[in-house]
Amino acid sequence: MNRRNLIRLGSAAIAAGLLKHAHSQTKTPGIMVGMSFTDRPKEEDFNLLAHNGIEAVSIWTSLANNNADWMIGMRKKLEAHGVKLYNIGMIDLHCDPTMVLGASGVETKIAQYKEYLTNLGRAGIPYTTYAHMSNIKNQPIPGFYATAMGATRNSPTREFDVAVARKLPNSFDKEYPAEHIWKTFTTFIRAVIPVAEKAKVNIGLHPDDPPVSPLGGVARIFTNYNAYERAFEIANSPNFGACLCVGTWGEGGKGMVKDPVEAALSFGQRKKLFKIHFRNVSAPLPKFRETFIENGYLDMYKVMKALKQVNFTGITIPDHVPGGGAMYPQANYAYTLGYMKALRDRVNAEA
Repeated sequence: MNRRNLIRLGSAAIAAGLLKHAHSQTKTPGIMVGMSFTDRPKEEDFNLLAHNGIEAVSIWTSLANNNADWMIGMRKKLEAHGVKLYNIGMIDLHCDPTMVLGASGVETKIAQYKEYLTNLGRAGIPYTTYAHMSNIKNQPIPGFYATAMGATRNSPTREFDVAVARKLPNSFDKEYPAEHIWKTFTTFIRAVIPVAEKAKVNIGLHPDDPPVSPLGGVARIFTNYNAYERAFEIANSPNFGACLCVGTWGEGGKGMVKDPVEAALSFGQRKKLFKIHFRNVSAPLPKFRETFIENGYLDMYKVMKALKQVNFTGITIPDHVPGGGAMYPQANYAYTLGYMKALRDRVNAEA
């Protein structure tokens, strides 16, 4: 059986009848279950969205597609299939060391980000995720994002051990303390927020993954709830809020100050909750393994219930599914989507 037939069979078994729940761009379904999607879709890719009952998608692309015409075209293609284009991310501007470290060329990067926000606004795309991390790209195992690859239910998955990561050399030419990283974040966010407000685009801050500081000689500043409160004060804008990565929040454990449910309620009540990465882990730091959605230590039902309590209407997507690719719902990905839909439908019914 080939991979796509397996996807379709698994999706049908897990989420039979969910196609009738597909929503158009003009209808708000409450909590939207979505997924990451390719920036070069074929008709069969749109069929996969329908088979999995996907309501919204998030696309990663490059600066080559940083123009409103391309974004509008992609949005219209998805709308024609009953799917909302919630986010287009620019991989060239995400976790970029130039912006995070304030290195040479930062002014050019910030100008590109402003143009990107303007294009999102022109295309009617309401959201983007931003992460202020500098040393997670191109890291071999062991690295500052994963220190090993393990397995869960016979599927390969990421593992992290603080003790291993601490022994790795610095990522860059020198050490960068927390005061410096806060300064570069302040420079960035205050430069781009006026553009986001004018474009009517929300920016959701992703926590540092893993929430450990420093790593590789670079301070990580977004490692707990209190850091988010400080960031909100700096940005001072309704267009700046949180991308709540539940898995990262679980990695941090008590060090996050509030657990994922408490964070969702706090952010959501203030309309600061824009996107959810739905992921579970085996345990909090100093060691963790990414798990299947129902197989970690976090109660994901309680997270989904909190989203319902604050009337969250953004997108929730599977994140780092063991054994699955980032872009397509392989069998494990389809399983995760079905589980998420079941939780979403349960909390809706209870409400």
